[in-house]
Amino acid sequence: MKRLVVGFGILALAIPAVAWAHATLERETPGFQQELKVAPREVTLSFDQFTKFPVVQVYNVAGRTFAGQAIAHGLDVSAPLRRLPRGDYTVRWHVLSADGHVVSGVWTFGVGVRALPPTQAYGASGPTRTEHVVRWLYFLSFALLIGSLGFRLICLRGLQLPSPLERRLYLLAAIGVIGSIDVGILAFCLRCEDVLQLPFGKYFYGDLTPIAQGTRFGIAFIWMTLGFAFVAALTYLAWLLEREIILLPALALSVGLLSGLSVSGHDGVDPGSSWTTELADWVHISAASLWIGGLCALVIAVWPTAPNLRRTVFVRFSRLATLLVTLVLAAGIYLALVRVPHLHDLWTTGYGEVLLVKVALVATAVAWGGVHHFVVRPRLDAASDGFLSRLGASIAGESLIGIAVLLVAAVLVDSNPPPRPFTEPVTQAAARR
Repeated sequence: MKRLVVGFGILALAIPAVAWAHATLERETPGFQQELKVAPREVTLSFDQFTKFPVVQVYNVAGRTFAGQAIAHGLDVSAPLRRLPRGDYTVRWHVLSADGHVVSGVWTFGVGVRALPPTQAYGASGPTRTEHVVRWLYFLSFALLIGSLGFRLICLRGLQLPSPLERRLYLLAAIGVIGSIDVGILAFCLRCEDVLQLPFGKYFYGDLTPIAQGTRFGIAFIWMTLGFAFVAALTYLAWLLEREIILLPALALSVGLLSGLSVSGHDGVDPGSSWTTELADWVHISAASLWIGGLCALVIAVWPTAPNLRRTVFVRFSRLATLLVTLVLAAGIYLALVRVPHLHDLWTTGYGEVLLVKVALVATAVAWGGVHHFVVRPRLDAASDGFLSRLGASIAGESLIGIAVLLVAAVLVDSNPPPRPFTEPVTQAAARR
């Protein structure tokens, strides 16, 4: 009887879903981000069901339209095109599906040139302040997750931890991993909403395939979301079974997943990018996350709940932070040299100005940490409880500077680096001579 009830329940849920599913784009010509040698004469879209009232627009980078009246015939929709000059083009379309919902989408192609990614399609306004804040929360989630896990496994190794300290560390890790998933989904949705240029009510019927499967940004988002879901499971098992060793693969996987940001960001897709820039960006992000997240764990978890561990843990973290800051500075300097080709770009471009703010904040945090390492640490053995309490406030200040660095980094990632100088190929220059 139970099986029968479950079977009828599944059938009842499945039949309406099949009967009233909205139209899905199955094929398109030209293809997603396809580079064509010859300009096409029409745009064709093939759906899995009949559609009505089709609208297809084809724009060049200047916003000029080239498509004629779209016509639906069978499962296909086609729109004739005027002659397309060499360049990048954006296709925006919407149709009425059988369930009464308007389904929309966008993709890009190029004629004689490499097509722009859909995230740079004509009409997309680019990152907003809301997206800056969401990306900042995304970075902060990484820092809390990686910082709390790494801090526990490295700085607290071999120590007897009181229960309140363990609970706070697990809470920080839980907040971090949930944020890495949920805030990541929100960031992806905001980017897609801007690309599709749809109001919120129609956004859920948009075709996200060109972004989710046709860009590094989308592919990295999918793998990172699935990966952090597995990290959440490992963290939960470690808490449930009281097995700290399970946190080790959770930390390793979390750090590895950060590479998704590197391969899909400026240092993975922009001109001048290479495997070295991707590696440097991954090292930069990973070290910064462990450093800033470790500071948060120190001030939120250790200082209030484990007064007897303050001296030992502070010394251990101070040594770890020295290595992490070195990696952050080395990778950051290398990436700045690659991304900013001229010195004057630092004060003549928006990217350079944001980079200067980030450098100033990082320098402040490094100087603050230097005082802790070279001045405070030698005095810890003879320090009073009052001194340690004031030290906790100072660590909180350094943590806030680190969190501010993450905010500026979020704005920097969404900014466009200055263009690299054009270098004429040797063969062309020799041919002209």
